[in-house]
Amino acid sequence: MQAWAVGQPGPVDRGPLQRVRRTVPEPGAGEVLVQVAACGVCRTDLHLTEGDLAPKRPGVVPGHQAVGQVVDRGTAAGRFAIGDRVGIAWLRGTCGVCDFCRQGSENLCPRSTYTGWDADGGFAEYAVVPEDYAYALPADRPAAELAPWLCAGIIGYRSLLRANLPPGGRLGIYGFGSSAHLTAQLALAQGAELFVVTRGERNQALARELGAAFVGERPPVPLDSAIVFAPAGDVVLAALESLKPGGTVAVAGIYLSDVPVQNYERHLFHERDLRSVTSNTRRDGEELFRLVARLPVAAHTTIVPFDAVDRALSDVAHGRASGSLVAVLDN
Repeated sequence: MQAWAVGQPGPVDRGPLQRVRRTVPEPGAGEVLVQVAACGVCRTDLHLTEGDLAPKRPGVVPGHQAVGQVVDRGTAAGRFAIGDRVGIAWLRGTCGVCDFCRQGSENLCPRSTYTGWDADGGFAEYAVVPEDYAYALPADRPAAELAPWLCAGIIGYRSLLRANLPPGGRLGIYGFGSSAHLTAQLALAQGAELFVVTRGERNQALARELGAAFVGERPPVPLDSAIVFAPAGDVVLAALESLKPGGTVAVAGIYLSDVPVQNYERHLFHERDLRSVTSNTRRDGEELFRLVARLPVAAHTTIVPFDAVDRALSDVAHGRASGSLVAVLDN
Protein backbone atom coordinates (compact mmCIF):
# COMPACT_ATOMS: atom_id res chain seq x y z
CA MET A 1 0.00 0.00 0.00
CA GLN A 2 0.96 3.67 -0.30
CA ALA A 3 1.56 5.70 2.85
CA TRP A 4 3.23 8.84 4.18
CA ALA A 5 5.81 8.31 6.94
CA VAL A 6 7.99 10.60 9.05
CA GLY A 7 11.67 10.14 8.22
CA GLN A 8 13.95 12.51 10.11
CA PRO A 9 11.72 15.08 11.87
CA GLY A 10 12.41 18.66 10.88
CA PRO A 11 10.91 21.71 9.14
CA VAL A 12 8.09 20.50 6.92
CA ASP A 13 9.42 22.25 3.80
CA ARG A 14 12.62 20.19 4.00
CA GLY A 15 10.71 16.99 3.30
CA PRO A 16 10.58 15.04 6.59
CA LEU A 17 7.29 13.45 5.50
CA GLN A 18 8.09 10.87 2.85
CA ARG A 19 5.98 8.80 0.45
CA VAL A 20 6.60 5.10 1.12
CA ARG A 21 5.31 1.65 0.23
CA ARG A 22 4.29 -0.57 3.12
CA THR A 23 2.74 -3.99 3.52
CA VAL A 24 -0.97 -3.82 4.23
CA PRO A 25 -1.23 -4.36 8.00
CA GLU A 26 -3.09 -7.31 9.46
CA PRO A 27 -5.58 -6.70 12.28
CA GLY A 28 -4.62 -8.24 15.59
CA ALA A 29 -6.94 -9.52 18.28
CA GLY A 30 -9.76 -7.05 18.84
CA GLU A 31 -8.72 -4.92 15.87
CA VAL A 32 -10.26 -4.10 12.51
CA LEU A 33 -8.58 -3.29 9.21
CA VAL A 34 -9.93 -0.12 7.60
CA GLN A 35 -9.63 0.88 3.97
CA VAL A 36 -9.16 4.64 4.33
CA ALA A 37 -11.33 6.92 2.23
CA ALA A 38 -10.31 10.26 3.75
CA CYS A 39 -8.05 11.56 6.50
CA GLY A 40 -8.01 15.03 7.97
CA VAL A 41 -4.74 16.94 8.18
CA CYS A 42 -4.18 18.14 11.74
CA ARG A 43 -1.71 20.56 13.29
CA THR A 44 -0.66 17.69 15.59
CA ASP A 45 0.52 15.85 12.46
CA LEU A 46 2.67 18.89 11.75
CA HIS A 47 4.09 18.89 15.29
CA LEU A 48 4.98 15.21 14.90
CA THR A 49 6.54 15.72 11.49
CA GLU A 50 8.63 18.69 12.60
CA GLY A 51 9.68 17.13 15.90
CA ASP A 52 7.83 19.44 18.30
CA LEU A 53 6.44 16.18 19.67
CA ALA A 54 9.24 13.69 20.18
CA PRO A 55 8.76 10.63 17.94
CA LYS A 56 7.86 7.41 19.74
CA ARG A 57 8.86 5.11 16.87
CA PRO A 58 10.84 5.56 13.66
CA GLY A 59 9.03 5.86 10.37
CA VAL A 60 5.58 6.30 11.89
CA VAL A 61 2.63 7.06 9.61
CA PRO A 62 0.74 10.11 10.97
CA GLY A 63 -2.94 10.86 10.49
CA HIS A 64 -5.61 10.45 13.15
CA GLN A 65 -8.79 11.72 11.51
CA ALA A 66 -9.42 8.78 9.21
CA VAL A 67 -12.74 7.65 7.80
CA GLY A 68 -13.10 4.37 5.98
CA GLN A 69 -14.68 0.98 5.60
CA VAL A 70 -13.99 -2.15 7.64
CA VAL A 71 -12.51 -4.76 5.29
CA ASP A 72 -11.14 -7.33 7.74
CA ARG A 73 -11.39 -8.23 11.41
CA GLY A 74 -8.95 -9.79 13.84
CA THR A 75 -9.82 -12.55 16.27
CA ALA A 76 -12.41 -11.60 18.91
CA ALA A 77 -13.40 -8.49 16.95
CA GLY A 78 -17.17 -8.42 16.64
CA ARG A 79 -18.32 -4.86 17.19
CA PHE A 80 -18.27 -3.96 13.49
CA ALA A 81 -19.26 -5.91 10.41
CA ILE A 82 -17.33 -6.02 7.15
CA GLY A 83 -18.40 -2.96 5.17
CA ASP A 84 -19.24 -0.75 8.16
CA ARG A 85 -18.18 2.93 8.04
CA VAL A 86 -15.89 3.78 10.96
CA GLY A 87 -13.67 6.60 12.15
CA ILE A 88 -10.14 6.38 13.55
CA ALA A 89 -9.29 9.10 16.06
CA TRP A 90 -6.31 10.28 18.13
CA LEU A 91 -6.93 8.22 21.30
CA ARG A 92 -6.01 4.63 20.46
CA GLY A 93 -5.75 2.79 23.76
CA THR A 94 -5.85 3.08 27.55
CA CYS A 95 -5.11 0.62 30.33
CA GLY A 96 -8.65 0.56 31.72
CA VAL A 97 -7.50 -0.17 35.28
CA CYS A 98 -5.70 2.94 36.58
CA ASP A 99 -7.42 5.49 38.79
CA PHE A 100 -8.00 7.85 35.85
CA CYS A 101 -9.62 5.17 33.70
CA ARG A 102 -11.86 3.99 36.53
CA GLN A 103 -12.92 7.58 37.25
CA GLY A 104 -13.92 8.29 33.65
CA SER A 105 -10.81 10.35 32.85
CA GLU A 106 -9.16 7.93 30.46
CA ASN A 107 -7.59 10.87 28.61
CA LEU A 108 -5.20 11.13 31.58
CA CYS A 109 -4.26 7.44 31.58
CA PRO A 110 -0.46 7.21 31.97
CA ARG A 111 -0.39 4.24 29.57
CA SER A 112 -2.59 5.80 26.88
CA THR A 113 -1.53 5.38 23.25
CA TYR A 114 -2.24 7.48 20.19
CA THR A 115 -2.90 6.98 16.49
CA GLY A 116 -0.11 8.27 14.28
CA TRP A 117 2.27 8.58 17.22
CA ASP A 118 2.47 5.22 19.00
CA ALA A 119 1.08 3.32 16.00
CA ASP A 120 0.65 3.99 12.30
CA GLY A 121 -2.27 6.19 11.38
CA GLY A 122 -4.47 7.23 8.50
CA PHE A 123 -2.07 8.80 5.99
CA ALA A 124 -2.17 5.42 4.25
CA GLU A 125 -4.47 3.36 2.10
CA TYR A 126 -5.16 0.98 4.99
CA ALA A 127 -4.93 1.28 8.77
CA VAL A 128 -5.74 -0.92 11.74
CA VAL A 129 -7.48 0.26 14.88
CA PRO A 130 -8.65 -1.41 18.09
CA GLU A 131 -12.40 -1.71 17.57
CA ASP A 132 -13.14 -0.37 21.06
CA TYR A 133 -11.52 2.94 20.06
CA ALA A 134 -13.16 3.31 16.65
CA TYR A 135 -16.30 5.36 16.08
CA ALA A 136 -19.36 4.17 14.19
CA LEU A 137 -20.08 6.79 11.52
CA PRO A 138 -23.06 7.34 9.22
CA ALA A 139 -22.69 6.04 5.69
CA ASP A 140 -24.83 8.80 4.16
CA ARG A 141 -22.38 11.68 4.65
CA PRO A 142 -19.19 12.20 2.64
CA ALA A 143 -16.08 10.82 4.33
CA ALA A 144 -14.26 14.14 3.86
CA GLU A 145 -17.04 15.96 5.71
CA LEU A 146 -16.80 13.62 8.72
CA ALA A 147 -13.01 13.35 8.98
CA PRO A 148 -12.25 16.70 10.71
CA TRP A 149 -14.66 15.95 13.54
CA LEU A 150 -12.52 12.96 14.63
CA CYS A 151 -9.85 15.18 16.19
CA ALA A 152 -10.43 18.85 15.47
CA GLY A 153 -14.05 18.41 16.45
CA ILE A 154 -13.54 16.17 19.47
CA ILE A 155 -10.74 18.28 20.95
CA GLY A 156 -12.72 21.43 20.27
CA TYR A 157 -15.73 19.95 22.03
CA ARG A 158 -13.66 19.00 25.07
CA SER A 159 -12.09 22.46 25.07
CA LEU A 160 -15.55 24.00 25.07
CA LEU A 161 -16.49 21.90 28.08
CA ARG A 162 -13.26 22.86 29.87
CA ALA A 163 -13.89 26.56 29.16
CA ASN A 164 -17.01 26.59 31.39
CA LEU A 165 -18.98 28.79 29.01
CA PRO A 166 -22.30 29.81 30.62
CA PRO A 167 -25.52 29.59 28.56
CA GLY A 168 -25.60 32.48 26.12
CA GLY A 169 -22.17 33.62 27.27
CA ARG A 170 -19.42 35.46 25.43
CA LEU A 171 -16.75 33.13 24.08
CA GLY A 172 -13.38 34.25 22.77
CA ILE A 173 -11.52 32.05 20.30
CA TYR A 174 -7.82 32.74 19.73
CA GLY A 175 -6.61 31.26 16.45
CA PHE A 176 -9.13 30.08 13.88
CA GLY A 177 -7.97 26.91 12.20
CA SER A 178 -9.63 23.53 11.78
CA SER A 179 -10.57 22.86 15.39
CA ALA A 180 -11.56 26.45 16.13
CA HIS A 181 -14.02 26.78 13.27
CA LEU A 182 -15.80 23.59 14.33
CA THR A 183 -15.87 24.63 17.99
CA ALA A 184 -17.23 28.03 17.02
CA GLN A 185 -20.18 26.39 15.30
CA LEU A 186 -20.94 24.21 18.31
CA ALA A 187 -20.88 27.26 20.59
CA LEU A 188 -23.00 29.40 18.27
CA ALA A 189 -25.57 26.62 17.85
CA GLN A 190 -25.95 26.61 21.62
CA GLY A 191 -26.52 30.35 21.89
CA ALA A 192 -23.05 31.75 22.54
CA GLU A 193 -21.82 35.16 21.37
CA LEU A 194 -18.55 34.66 19.53
CA PHE A 195 -15.42 36.86 19.53
CA VAL A 196 -12.57 35.72 17.30
CA VAL A 197 -8.94 36.86 17.44
CA THR A 198 -6.99 35.70 14.39
CA ARG A 199 -4.63 37.31 11.89
CA GLY A 200 -5.16 35.42 8.63
CA GLU A 201 -7.54 37.11 6.20
CA ARG A 202 -9.09 33.79 5.14
CA ASN A 203 -9.67 32.79 8.73
CA GLN A 204 -11.14 36.19 9.53
CA ALA A 205 -13.52 35.88 6.59
CA LEU A 206 -14.61 32.41 7.67
CA ALA A 207 -15.23 33.59 11.23
CA ARG A 208 -17.48 36.38 9.96
CA GLU A 209 -19.26 33.98 7.61
CA LEU A 210 -20.01 31.64 10.52
CA GLY A 211 -21.55 34.44 12.58
CA ALA A 212 -18.87 35.89 14.86
CA ALA A 213 -19.98 39.09 16.60
CA PHE A 214 -16.40 40.39 16.51
CA VAL A 215 -13.27 39.55 14.52
CA GLY A 216 -10.09 41.48 15.29
CA GLU A 217 -7.11 41.85 17.60
CA ARG A 218 -8.74 42.54 20.98
CA PRO A 219 -12.33 41.80 22.05
CA PRO A 220 -14.14 45.05 22.86
CA VAL A 221 -15.98 43.62 25.87
CA PRO A 222 -15.03 41.30 28.74
CA LEU A 223 -15.50 37.61 27.96
CA ASP A 224 -16.99 34.81 30.02
CA SER A 225 -14.67 32.21 28.52
CA ALA A 226 -11.89 31.85 25.98
CA ILE A 227 -10.22 29.00 24.15
CA VAL A 228 -6.65 29.30 22.87
CA PHE A 229 -6.08 27.26 19.72
CA ALA A 230 -2.97 29.11 18.55
CA PRO A 231 0.18 27.25 19.73
CA ALA A 232 1.74 30.47 21.04
CA GLY A 233 2.22 30.99 24.77
CA ASP A 234 1.94 34.78 24.63
CA VAL A 235 -1.63 34.43 23.36
CA VAL A 236 -2.57 32.82 26.67
CA LEU A 237 -1.85 36.10 28.47
CA ALA A 238 -3.98 38.06 26.02
CA ALA A 239 -6.83 35.60 26.52
CA LEU A 240 -6.60 35.86 30.31
CA GLU A 241 -6.67 39.66 30.11
CA SER A 242 -9.84 39.49 28.03
CA LEU A 243 -11.82 37.70 30.77
CA LYS A 244 -14.32 39.15 33.14
CA PRO A 245 -13.94 38.14 36.82
CA GLY A 246 -14.56 34.42 37.29
CA GLY A 247 -13.86 33.63 33.63
CA THR A 248 -11.96 30.65 32.26
CA VAL A 249 -9.32 30.17 29.57
CA ALA A 250 -8.85 26.68 28.13
CA VAL A 251 -5.70 25.90 26.13
CA ALA A 252 -6.61 23.42 23.42
CA GLY A 253 -3.34 22.39 21.80
CA ILE A 254 -1.10 19.43 22.51
CA TYR A 255 1.88 21.73 21.94
CA LEU A 256 2.37 25.29 23.17
CA SER A 257 5.39 27.56 23.21
CA ASP A 258 6.39 28.90 26.62
CA VAL A 259 3.89 31.15 28.35
CA PRO A 260 5.56 34.44 29.39
CA VAL A 261 5.69 35.50 33.01
CA GLN A 262 2.20 36.33 34.27
CA ASN A 263 1.22 39.37 36.25
CA TYR A 264 -1.04 38.11 39.02
CA GLU A 265 -3.37 41.11 39.11
CA ARG A 266 -3.73 41.46 35.32
CA HIS A 267 -4.00 37.80 34.42
CA LEU A 268 -5.25 35.65 37.32
CA PHE A 269 -6.74 37.78 40.07
CA HIS A 270 -10.54 37.94 40.48
CA GLU A 271 -10.72 34.13 40.26
CA ARG A 272 -9.84 33.78 36.62
CA ASP A 273 -9.03 30.15 35.76
CA LEU A 274 -6.43 28.79 33.34
CA ARG A 275 -7.03 25.20 32.26
CA SER A 276 -5.32 22.82 29.85
CA VAL A 277 -6.91 20.23 27.60
CA THR A 278 -5.34 16.79 27.34
CA SER A 279 -6.56 14.49 24.57
CA ASN A 280 -10.16 13.32 24.98
CA THR A 281 -12.25 10.47 26.28
CA ARG A 282 -14.29 8.21 24.06
CA ARG A 283 -17.35 9.62 25.78
CA ASP A 284 -16.41 13.06 24.42
CA GLY A 285 -16.40 11.68 20.89
CA GLU A 286 -19.69 9.87 21.27
CA GLU A 287 -21.38 12.97 22.70
CA LEU A 288 -19.95 15.09 19.90
CA PHE A 289 -21.21 12.89 17.09
CA ARG A 290 -24.69 12.94 18.60
CA LEU A 291 -24.54 16.74 18.51
CA VAL A 292 -23.21 16.79 14.95
CA ALA A 293 -26.16 14.65 13.88
CA ARG A 294 -28.75 17.14 15.16
CA LEU A 295 -27.13 20.59 15.05
CA PRO A 296 -26.66 22.79 11.94
CA VAL A 297 -22.87 22.41 11.92
CA ALA A 298 -20.53 21.40 9.11
CA ALA A 299 -16.81 21.29 8.49
CA HIS A 300 -15.57 23.78 5.92
CA THR A 301 -13.14 21.57 4.04
CA THR A 302 -10.45 21.95 1.42
CA ILE A 303 -9.96 18.63 -0.35
CA VAL A 304 -6.41 17.63 -1.23
CA PRO A 305 -5.34 14.50 -3.12
CA PHE A 306 -3.50 11.81 -1.21
CA ASP A 307 -0.41 12.62 -3.29
CA ALA A 308 -0.31 16.10 -1.75
CA VAL A 309 -0.37 15.34 2.00
CA ASP A 310 3.11 16.84 2.43
CA ARG A 311 2.04 20.07 0.72
CA ALA A 312 -1.09 20.18 2.85
CA LEU A 313 1.03 20.04 6.00
CA SER A 314 3.11 22.91 4.61
CA ASP A 315 -0.10 24.90 4.10
CA VAL A 316 -0.99 24.30 7.76
CA ALA A 317 2.49 25.41 8.84
CA HIS A 318 2.34 28.65 6.86
CA GLY A 319 -1.29 29.51 7.50
CA ARG A 320 -2.28 29.22 3.86
CA ALA A 321 -5.51 27.31 4.49
CA SER A 322 -8.75 28.04 6.30
CA GLY A 323 -11.18 25.54 7.76
CA SER A 324 -10.08 21.91 7.55
CA LEU A 325 -7.74 20.22 5.07
CA VAL A 326 -8.71 16.67 4.20
CA ALA A 327 -6.74 14.19 2.11
CA VAL A 328 -9.00 11.99 -0.01
CA LEU A 329 -7.92 8.63 -1.38
CA ASP A 330 -9.08 7.32 -4.74
CA ASN A 331 -10.10 3.82 -3.65
